[in-house]
Amino acid sequence: MLNVNLDEEAEQYLLDIISAEKTSNSELVERLLRTQWLALQSPKTFLERRGESPRHLLSGPSDLSDHDVRKQKVGDYLRQRHQAEQS
Repeated sequence: MLNVNLDEEAEQYLLDIISAEKTSNSELVERLLRTQWLALQSPKTFLERRGESPRHLLSGPSDLSDHDVRKQKVGDYLRQRHQAEQS
């Protein structure tokens, strides 16, 4: 059991919310607490939401984060593919 002392303004807000949402004091407080608690939790990363890191994406050269290296690798791949199509 929880007892809270509210000023008149806060109590009026509470009554307005309860009547607008047609809920009880307890349900409203529980929902507000749950919402606030979830807001405090650290958000999951994209990979955590998807389940795990795709292992095949992690097995490449470590220098691919450099734009010039990526550009060169993509160019090499496209040239090889073009040459294979010409043969």
